[in-house]
Amino acid sequence: MRETDSQLPARVAVILAAGEGTRMQSDLPKVLHRVGGKPLVAHVIAAARAAECDRVVVIVGHGAAEVRNVLGEAGVEFVEQAEQRGTGHALEQVRGLVQGSDMLLVLSGDAPLVRSSTLRKLASAARDGWGAIATARMDESESLGRVVRDQEGHLERIVEVADADPDELAIREVNAGLYALPAAGILDYLERLRPDNAKGELYLTDAVGNAARDGRVVAIVDLEDSDEALGVNTRPDLARAQRGLWRRKARALMNAGVTLLDPESTRIDLDVEVGRDTVIHSSVSLLGATRVGSRCELATGTWVRDSELATGVSIQPYTVVDGARIGSDCRVGPFARLRPGTVLEPGVKIGDFVEVKNSHLGPGVKAGHLAYLGDAEVGERSNIGAGVITCNYDGETKHQTRIGRDAFVGSDTMLVAPVEVGDGATTGAGSAITQDVPPGSLAVERSRQRNIADWKKRRGTGDEERGARGEERGTGSGKPEAGGGGGDGGT
Repeated sequence: MRETDSQLPARVAVILAAGEGTRMQSDLPKVLHRVGGKPLVAHVIAAARAAECDRVVVIVGHGAAEVRNVLGEAGVEFVEQAEQRGTGHALEQVRGLVQGSDMLLVLSGDAPLVRSSTLRKLASAARDGWGAIATARMDESESLGRVVRDQEGHLERIVEVADADPDELAIREVNAGLYALPAAGILDYLERLRPDNAKGELYLTDAVGNAARDGRVVAIVDLEDSDEALGVNTRPDLARAQRGLWRRKARALMNAGVTLLDPESTRIDLDVEVGRDTVIHSSVSLLGATRVGSRCELATGTWVRDSELATGVSIQPYTVVDGARIGSDCRVGPFARLRPGTVLEPGVKIGDFVEVKNSHLGPGVKAGHLAYLGDAEVGERSNIGAGVITCNYDGETKHQTRIGRDAFVGSDTMLVAPVEVGDGATTGAGSAITQDVPPGSLAVERSRQRNIADWKKRRGTGDEERGARGEERGTGSGKPEAGGGGGDGGT
């Protein structure tokens, strides 16, 4: 836990993340399940920071050590709720950290669709009264508490689903689990809570409702997007949250000048950057910390993770790019694979069924099809023929292949690393190159070709003779003996 500051900022975010999430049927703490490339709780932390919360306190419980480990670099403070006795009991755990603070933004760690703009609106509404809550209107909600208003439309109480009667369950306005509350005021009301409910827990909602009954003005902020209230409790909830984030990202990119030909089939994580006038076809996935420049085209089935694409890159259908850097005006694919550590300088052409791993290809290099380049340095304008393989692994160690500028590596060349092909050198097709090739040289490594005349005819004659001999011996098979397929012309 971070040391408590002597002078506390006015706004502190408190994120409730202690629940087990039994309906997820998972060994992973619920708030660590990932959507949009991040754990659920990481989205909530990001929204709180964007809403100008200078401190973020995460209340952990189930899987506390794992949550701390995953969020260790997030700059948050942790408080452990050793015994999960409800949301009111959870908030009580931060008393020692937030005393003297002005406002608490109390958030749910399993609600990744919350927006920073909503949190700012909630804080603003709370300043005009005692506090504020966010609500949403949903046709169906099996788990969210119902918001009961008085005749004047003010908050009267919040009823949890387990305690609601049929009339209350029919209410469509639900509690979004987002609050802006006065630190001192809510802590006072937490002291008065009693577990007089179906679950025997201490509810934060009861504390807020008690404040309303005491005449405190609790503002109600209606969410424009009801998905912000979505808490992830099941795998279907997780899928719905993921789709919501993808739709949100797609709209943002299109509004910024990116063409998405089929937004509903496109999968783009929140941290991905895409430049203007880039065209993204159907079923494209852009994941992690990917950055795509302007005027690129990503064809159907493209899958990119943690990679950088410069201006004017063309990715052909069903290409995988993972941890690679692609220079301007490169063309990659179809059915190519760029693995981590790959760097393509401008103007490189990578064709179908070419795999590149931990290699640096200079400007204008061409590898048209059916090749593997692993742990290689390839100089500018060199040509890699079909079927070329850098044999980089000897069973224990990876070795490097160096190919100079303007080299021509013939089809089916095997470059047995460590080996170097000099500038302007050529390798003959079908060669196994085990020694360095000097600049400007031709390297050929093949056995001498032998043409055996009348092979087909002579083989047939031999078969007939052996068949006759077999009949004489009484085998009756008419087939050559084992190992005799070479006939008279065996080598």
